[in-house]
Amino acid sequence: MSRSKVFMIVAVGAAFLAVSCGNTKKTVGIAKFVAHPALDAVEQGIIDEISESKPEIELDRQNSNADMATAGQIAQRFKQAKVAVAVGIATPTAQALVNQIKDRPVVYSVVTDPVSAGLVESMDRGGANVTGTSDMTPVRVQLDMLVSMAPVQRLGHVYSSGEANSLALAAIVKEYCAEKGIEYVEATITNSSEVKSALLSIADRIDGLYLGNDNTVFSALSAVSEVCLDKKIPLMSADPASAETIPVLVALGYDYYQMGRATGKIVVRILNGEKTKDIPGFLPTDPESLDLVLNLDVAEKLGLSLDPALVDRATVVVSGGTVTKK
Repeated sequence: MSRSKVFMIVAVGAAFLAVSCGNTKKTVGIAKFVAHPALDAVEQGIIDEISESKPEIELDRQNSNADMATAGQIAQRFKQAKVAVAVGIATPTAQALVNQIKDRPVVYSVVTDPVSAGLVESMDRGGANVTGTSDMTPVRVQLDMLVSMAPVQRLGHVYSSGEANSLALAAIVKEYCAEKGIEYVEATITNSSEVKSALLSIADRIDGLYLGNDNTVFSALSAVSEVCLDKKIPLMSADPASAETIPVLVALGYDYYQMGRATGKIVVRILNGEKTKDIPGFLPTDPESLDLVLNLDVAEKLGLSLDPALVDRATVVVSGGTVTKK
């Protein structure tokens, strides 16, 4: 055989091998519902965990910008690309992925109530191709804290009527108010541009405001904070990440970066060969997993004196415009 023919065979073989290797490279699709500090922290936690454990994995990061149609398009993109694992950050994106992807693993991240959202039948076990992490926020603990800080008799609640997680939390808030003899005043929205006007429509009828895990509302938290300061309304938020930079009286919730790391660990387990049905849903139960942010500057503007014991408990304190992490 001539040298030229040998060279050609070797070259073709090398090219075939390169293509074959390229085709086996795995991709993880990561879709978040909207950009705001909490979900951004989740996304970063997922990226860091996967990148450290599986540096060879490619990541396809997408953002639906709080648009359900776009969330569906992203799910279709991941389906057609045959990603190794599809990750949905927040309820709407996770639902879009689960609705379209049936033949490969889907991991939901920081979904408030995965069962009522129709993602899994139980948190005790994963579904046929679905498992993930929940951030069911401690509503009653949050509301008890707000009521202890300010004399709340009429509680406002602004949430998105299109987010299953928000509907689940609204039911808990209503029940709490009924038990405590507090008047419940709600305003619902369908997109972030409606948040400020919705709050203004109830602002003169409330003396306290609660924001649960609502991604659409959180994306407009600056506007909410502005109204609350102007109307002197004490605000409890479930998003401590945003409260470090946006003036909110108090925020109690999960460390969302660590929630992202927990989600990433599940993705890595699946990449290592575990089945979703064998991986129970993850919900933090350790009180240490909660971050408490107190803004003393806001408290002063509202004329509130905070219990020193509560300030000592805080993991982050904002005072004199300075953020101090303990």
